[in-house]
Amino acid sequence: MLNKRSVILDEAKGLINGDRQQQYGTPRQNFSRIAAMWTAYLGVDIAPEDVAVCMALLKASRLSNEKKHDSFVDGAAYFALAGELSDDVVW
Repeated sequence: MLNKRSVILDEAKGLINGDRQQQYGTPRQNFSRIAAMWTAYLGVDIAPEDVAVCMALLKASRLSNEKKHDSFVDGAAYFALAGELSDDVVW
């Protein structure tokens, strides 16, 4: 029997490794487009990994209102993408 953390991480892997690239482009392409739009709107430089972290924070904010399984899954997925996109991550 799988524990909850494994289910959450497995679902997150399914999301970020599934067919979304066909719909939205690679994570780098998609988050770079979003970063460019946020940069233009906010007037500050936003990096693609910042977009992923901010999206994870959005999911964390939603959890403060209602604990929903998909918010945990999406948050894990966004943090994984942020780690992939960041050039500063020490491996």
